[in-house]
Amino acid sequence: MRYLLLLCTGLLFLGIANLPSGYFTFLRIIVTIGAVAAIISEIDNGINFWVVSFGIIAILFNPLLPVYLDDKSAWMPIDIIAAVLFLVKSFTLKKTETVS
Repeated sequence: MRYLLLLCTGLLFLGIANLPSGYFTFLRIIVTIGAVAAIISEIDNGINFWVVSFGIIAILFNPLLPVYLDDKSAWMPIDIIAAVLFLVKSFTLKKTETVS
């Protein structure tokens, strides 16, 4: 799970650069998968900050019904905020102990 969250973080920070539109379709797919995975891992704790935050991210980045903003400069703060949330969540994950 941590690797998926870190992958989303890196891709979102990379999305700030001027890249072809195909990258942003790929970004939407991966970020939506990461957000939904974070929601599923947190839903046992009830509705909390992480569930709401990643729910909003999943809605904004979903590739099926995409949200279009006027230009790239409108997406840059969203990409940065989402990347920071993924990064913080990746470091707050508890290590699960394997029972042998």
